[in-house]
Parts: sequence; C-alpha cells; structure tokens
Amino acid sequence: MGPESQPERPRRTHRTNWMSLLCGLLFIGMGVRYLTGPDPDAVIMAPVLVGGLGFAAFVAILAKAVRR
Repeated sequence: MGPESQPERPRRTHRTNWMSLLCGLLFIGMGVRYLTGPDPDAVIMAPVLVGGLGFAAFVAILAKAVRR
C-alpha cells in the first residue's frame, strides 16, 4: 500500500497594504535620520513627513483602484 496523498489546499495570499508599508518605511527613515548626524531642522522635517504621508496615501489609492 502506498502513502496516502492529501490534496493540496490553495494558498491564501495577503494583499500588500501599501499605506502601512510606506508609512512604516517613512517613520523608520525619519528615526534613522534623527539618530545619526546632527539633528535635522523641524521646519524641514515637518513638510517631508506630511509629503511622505500624502505620497503613501496616493500610492494606496492607486493600488486599490488597480485591484478593482
């Protein structure tokens, strides 16, 4: 008698959450920037943060539109 083979279950894949991924990378990058070298100017970093969050939202909206 041969070994019984079980049918393979289809793999479940998760869609990439682009908003979370890009926001996480942004905050990691900003944290590294604050930990290394001289302290950055807050007047420069605030627009970078807001622009980065806006870019992440834009990419997330585009990804959602493409999925549909």
